[in-house]
Formats: sequence, structure tokens, C-alpha cells
Amino acid sequence: MRIVCIGGGPAGLYFGLLMKKLHPAHQITVVERNKPYDTFGWGVVFSDATMAAMRVWDPETAAEIEDAFNHWDDIEVWFKGTRQRTSGHGFVGIGRKALLNILQRRCEALGVELVFERDVESDLDFPDADLIIASDGINSRIRNRYAEAFQPDLIVRPNRYIWLGTKKLYDAFTFDFRKTEHGWFQAHIYKFDAHTSTFIIETTEEAYQAHGLGELDQDGSIAFCEKLFSEVLDGASLMTNARHLRGSAWLNFNRLICGKWSHFNGRSHVVLMGDAAHTAHFAIGSGTKLAIDDAIELAKQFNEIGHGVEAIPSVLSVYEEIRRVDVARIQNAARNAMEWFEVVGRRYADSLEPEQFMYSMLTRSQRISHENLRLRDRAWLEGYERWFARRSGLPVETNGRVTPPMFTPYRLRDVTLPNRIVVSPMAMYSAADGVLGDFHLVHLGARAMGGAGLVFAEMTCVSPDARITPGCLGLWDDGQIEGWKRFVDFVHANTGAKVACQLGHAGRKGATKRAWEGIDQPLEEDGWPLISASALPYLKHSQVPKEMDRADMDRVVADFVAATRRAAAAGVDWLELHAAHGYLLSSFLSPLTNRRTDDYGGSHEARARFPLEVFRVIRAVWPAERPISVRLSCHDWTEGGNTPEDAAIFAAMFKEAGADLIDCSSGQVWKEERPVYGRLFQTPFSDKIRNEVGIPTIAVGAISEADHANSIIAAGRADLCAIARPHLADPAWSLHEAAKIGLKTVPWPRQYASAKGQYEANLERASAQ
Repeated sequence: MRIVCIGGGPAGLYFGLLMKKLHPAHQITVVERNKPYDTFGWGVVFSDATMAAMRVWDPETAAEIEDAFNHWDDIEVWFKGTRQRTSGHGFVGIGRKALLNILQRRCEALGVELVFERDVESDLDFPDADLIIASDGINSRIRNRYAEAFQPDLIVRPNRYIWLGTKKLYDAFTFDFRKTEHGWFQAHIYKFDAHTSTFIIETTEEAYQAHGLGELDQDGSIAFCEKLFSEVLDGASLMTNARHLRGSAWLNFNRLICGKWSHFNGRSHVVLMGDAAHTAHFAIGSGTKLAIDDAIELAKQFNEIGHGVEAIPSVLSVYEEIRRVDVARIQNAARNAMEWFEVVGRRYADSLEPEQFMYSMLTRSQRISHENLRLRDRAWLEGYERWFARRSGLPVETNGRVTPPMFTPYRLRDVTLPNRIVVSPMAMYSAADGVLGDFHLVHLGARAMGGAGLVFAEMTCVSPDARITPGCLGLWDDGQIEGWKRFVDFVHANTGAKVACQLGHAGRKGATKRAWEGIDQPLEEDGWPLISASALPYLKHSQVPKEMDRADMDRVVADFVAATRRAAAAGVDWLELHAAHGYLLSSFLSPLTNRRTDDYGGSHEARARFPLEVFRVIRAVWPAERPISVRLSCHDWTEGGNTPEDAAIFAAMFKEAGADLIDCSSGQVWKEERPVYGRLFQTPFSDKIRNEVGIPTIAVGAISEADHANSIIAAGRADLCAIARPHLADPAWSLHEAAKIGLKTVPWPRQYASAKGQYEANLERASAQ
């Protein structure tokens, strides 16, 4: 084949040398606009997995790269006058120029033609090429020429950064956070050769503008940075090798992903590679890794499917299918890390103590979890666990296993939970006339005995017409108090858990069949009239609700007050107001479901007016020593709906009204929603509200392991973790997860004590095999 690689970066060079090595008959040319052995940039970071693959595919190149590598295991964080260090993180770095020079020499040795100082305008400049590799970077002319085919999605991120270097050498990957009168700056620092370290400085657009950095030339920017980071520089100066850039050389990161990676231009197959196809933020240092992995996978597919021209379409199809998965995984982690640094000032740096700030930074990408930190640096993590346990009020011994975050107590008002695990309110649709009966006693009692700190019953309706289905729980009648009291008394007598009642009104989502009879499907008989913020049905064939008038509002307020008093009389420890998932109060908050033109529609304040009215009256009658939380849908997952920014506004309003905590859920407001599911996918909403609004939160959604819960709570992304399906599948989920992580100090019900030792022993035997 005739192969042309446009762009002489890592992707184009490494693919060229691999293909020439695998099939020397190929005629391969790499075209680069810069001079021979001339490049820009400082150091790049590799992963161990990428290096292992390079050893397999071209040991000669791998050996030379490894000889030039700088290895380090430690991460050091400078923050608020402290210096914290942890080990076991295994980074390798190399100068970008050194890397490219190694690849260039290897290409020449194998017979790859290198053409320098040629600025390619179009792929059509190579009409005889069978395959064109567009590895011409983030500003790829080739990709832009076929934008309709490649479908690039390019987002310019808000933070500013400048990529500098210094002759000072650092023995750890160092992060330095500095606060100025206009905001926070952070430096990402790592050594990449025997003489030089990379020094990337990042800040928000607001701080950049306020300091007038856009008005400075590069020398002015360097002088500013040298003064700001003088302590960590310790007399060393900063350098730039970007004199080719005009102005101050501060950049915005561009996040790129393409809908397609290959295109036939009528003569040649064109395929994107490296930054031309995708980018990953420098916060996890994976841009070069992705480029090398692209080259390896494409070469591998040619080797497996065939090196002839006829194989190209099949190769490109398989290549893209395989690489998309890994690229998406890396980009997700990079996005998490990037977003952490984008909001670090307003969300974490001002409020978190240095110890928790360090933990939050280490786990920012969500690729590193609590137990993974234990594998990397047990001594550091156990020191942090001791700090967290003391902060939670536990006595801590110097030796021995310390209580991990999810099993530390949590106090809100006068209620203390024995641990941070919550059994979510999950609809069972098994009540008769709203009464909490034997099924609920067994179902909920089992979860309380299973080790959870707080157990919610399902949404409890404040009136018969507030029900979702005929099988929903209620507290609209004094006769329903007894069932609740029986449940509360059982939990208090037999466990350390507390009991929570979530009060709600179904609104437009009411009068439907039980889930197993047809979820969200309207009752065909024995239904009841519905009310909502606006006269909009949930499904096209659902009942159209009445738009509430003031008389309806007065009745609903009275129903909530009466139900609150009944919950208090039953001895419930914790109350929650359900203002999520498209139910009545949620329908006021979302612009999708609130089309009103009166005082209850329009602005955030107007849409929140009625839900806040309900909250204030129940707070007034609920015992002052007991907490009230509010459940919010923090993302409607639909264009035109509420976003996490809107949720933060509402959370601040409820906080001002006296809410103690926000239960951060999302969705179920609009039937055409398109949620982005994944592990811990709703935790970012909790993180944002807790750390920007300054109110405790519950994280919910796809939290299924102790490792998840410990990571969330330890990082300060939430105060409590709500577990739904895992606790349905396993009533003793909390106890079992404690055993799985080797924590033997969590007590089991005394009736089950004989099972505890056997369960733990079985786990130990299984792990030893």
C-alpha cells in the first residue's frame, strides 16, 4: 500500500514505523510541517499499559524510550501552607522532543520516508495514496475539510492555562495551589529529563481577566507566574518554548470527539488519529497515550485482517469500533479530572481542609478509588481514615484497622446515624389503603437489621389523590399512624438505625397501575382526578391534570402539614420532602412542566414559590430537633429542562428556608429524557450542591460497593450514600460490604452473631484461592 501520514507527531510516526516493520513492502511517508528534529512542547506522560504494548510491538523503540524516561512514584500537594505526599502512583515522563526524535530515528532506520517543512493543505495533495493518516492535531485541516463526514464535536473549555518549563527538578509529581485576590491558580509540575521539568499553570477565565494576563506578553506572564509560585520554584526561573505563539500564550483546552473517524475521499481512505480524532485533558496526561494506542490498534488490525488495499474498509471499521470504547473511558476520566480543576477554587479550595482536599484531588478522575489508594499507599490512606474518623467523633487508636468513612457516624440536628449508608425510598406498591403493614415491616425491618444507618420507607402520600398507584403508602389518616409507629419501634428496639419518612404528592404522575401491571400506565378504572403545576399529561395517553389554583394549593399545604404531624407522632426520626422525579412539587420547579404565567411560573423564584411554601409550613410543625431533607431532580436530562446549575439555585433556596440536607437525584421529570447513565453518574450533582451551596447532601444512583461509598464520602462529594437496588437484592448489603473490605468491627444483630464469623471466614478463604 501507499500510506501517507499527515502530521509527524507520536501517532503518525509510530503508526508509520509499525506498518513498515510489519510489512516492509508498504511505501510509507510521514509529512511534517516543522524542521527535522524540531518540535514544540515540554514533557509528556505515559502509562505502564501503553509501555507494555510498545514493548510487544517494537521492542527497539520501547527500549530507547525507557532509557530516556524519568520515573517517579510520589505525588506532592502544596496547599494552604501544607505539603502532603503520597506514593505508589507510578508515573513515567519523557520530553516531547526526545520522544519524537526517537520515533523519527526509528522510522528512518526502517525505511519510512520523512518529509519535513511541508505544510499540507489537503489530503488531495496525495492522489496516489491508498491510505491517508490524518494525524495533524487538534486543528486538523483534513478533519475540517470533511467536517460533515467526521462530525467533530469540539468544546472550548473555560479555564486558561500556559505551558512552561523550568530547570528546577522535582522528585514527585507536584501540584501547587495558590490563592490570589482574584481567585485560585494551580501548577502541574513534573520532571521529564535530567535537566528540565514541565510547569503548567491553570486558572479560571475570571482570574485570568482580573489579573490582566491577556494584556501581557509572554515575558510578562512568566514574571507573574514566577512571583506567584516563587515558593515552589525556590529561586528557579520559568521558560517558554512557544515563542511562535503571539500574545501571552495562555490557551483554552479544546475537548474533541468525532462521530466518525474514517472517510473515503474518492481516491483514498482517510482516517483520523491522535488529537485530530480526540483529545484528553492534561489533568490525567493521556493525550500521547491515546495517540500511541491508536497507532498500535490500527497496525494490529491490518496485521490481523490483511495488508492489502481491499482490507482497508474492514480494518477501519474494526479499528474505530475497538478504539471508541477505550477513548470514551479515558475521555470520561479526563473530563472528571478537568472539571475538578475548573471548579477547584469555588468548590473545594476555600472550604475543604488540606487532608480532604488532597483526597479529593487524588480521586478526581474517579479512576482511583478508596481501595485502590490502599493498594498504592496503605500508610497514607490509613492516616487519612484516622483523620476522617476523628473528625466524625470516633476515638481512634494508633494501631489497628480504623473505621472507614462510610461506617463513621453522622449527626444532623439531634439525630445521629450509626453510619453513612441510607436505604433509598423505593416504591413497593404493596399498601392497602395507604397502611404500612406486615410486608413493609418485614421488608424495611430486614434492611435496618442489615446494617444501614438510615432506612427510608417509600414515598408516603399526603392524601388519597396524592398516590402514584392504589398500592402506595400514606399518612392522610390518623389510623395510618399505628403502622408507622410499629415499624419505628421495631427498628429502634432491634437496631441502631434511624427511620425516615419521605412525604410527597404524585401530581400528574398519579392514578397509575402498579409497576408490575404497567409502569406509568393510567388506571383504566377507579382512578382519581389529578392536579399539577400545569395541565400537561405525563404520557400522551395519560390523564390531563388540572392546573392548580390557590384553593388546590391551600388544600395540599394542609395535607402536608397534617401528614408531617402524623409522622412526628409515630416517632419518625427524619423527614424528607419529595420535590423530585416529576411529582407535584417537582412539576413546579421544572420549566418543562411549569408553563404558568402567574406568580408561580417563570423565574426560579416563582417556580420555587409553592414548593418553598410547603417546606416552610412542615418545617414549622416538625420537631426542631429532627432534620428535614429535600429530594431534588438535579438534572432533567432534556433540552430546556433544569440543569445542575438550576438545581444549585433551588438547593440554596431550600437551605435558606431551613432545609438540613439535599437528597440529590435526577430525571423522571419528562418522559423523553435522555440520561447519561454510568457508575456514580449522579454523584457530581451531590458534589456540586454540597461544596458550592454549602449544605450536606445524599448521593444516589449506581452506587453498588463499599469502595464507591467510601470514595464519595471520603472526598466530601456527599455526606451520606443512598443504596437502592443493591439493598433490594441483599437486605444485609451494609453488613456484607463491611465484611468484604475486611472490617470486622461492624456489629451484626446478636441473633445472627454465629453467621458473622462464618461469612467473614468464607470471604477470607475465597480471596486466598
